[in-house]
Amino acid sequence: MNIRSTPSFGGITINASRNQVLRNTYWLLALSLIPTVIGAVVGLSSGVPMLMAGSPIMGMLVFFGIAFGLMWAIQRNRNSGTGVLLLLAFTFFMGVMLSQILSVALGMTNGGALIAMAGSATAAIFFSLAIYTSVSKRDFSFMGNFLFAGLILLILASVANIFLAIPAMAIAISAIGALLFTGYLLFDLSRIVNGGETNYITATLAVYLDIYNLFVSLLNLLMIFNGNDRD
Repeated sequence: MNIRSTPSFGGITINASRNQVLRNTYWLLALSLIPTVIGAVVGLSSGVPMLMAGSPIMGMLVFFGIAFGLMWAIQRNRNSGTGVLLLLAFTFFMGVMLSQILSVALGMTNGGALIAMAGSATAAIFFSLAIYTSVSKRDFSFMGNFLFAGLILLILASVANIFLAIPAMAIAISAIGALLFTGYLLFDLSRIVNGGETNYITATLAVYLDIYNLFVSLLNLLMIFNGNDRD
């Protein structure tokens, strides 16, 4: 009996499982963009941006309540088809919330171009990191604590700036957000590739949130520096 054959077959099985999680994650991620787009259209046509702008504190509380409630439900049902349905419901809701910044962008003369630029940059970053992590297979799990601390600080700063409304702080929040969620993309994709995440539903949720927040941060920066208000 060749004792070296057992680790080899075990390695093949593990690699096949990781590849399946990665493949399912990418398929579900692509599918999740459909309800996001539908949600954004519904939000724009139903006046959600005006409602959120009229009461930003209440809007923020409603957003966090629904978002965290759905994420909790997704985690609880991550091993069943219900988890997929809840994830799609979550991405629809996030699309509705996305309509707020899209409405601001579309109010500019070059808003459509800015949205396209932010989307293209987000896609370029995602595909670059997806290829890099798949080829290099480097483990970036060491970034977890640093990224989480940065996320907490970013949330606190964002909430504070609702009251302070400091333009320079808004720029800093968006710039740091773009860097932070690029780091989170690297972290989450690395975990999937290296077997740190074995559930494709929760993997999709993590990567979706990275992409969503990266897009919002980039769009905010583009609007600040390149937006042209309508006369």
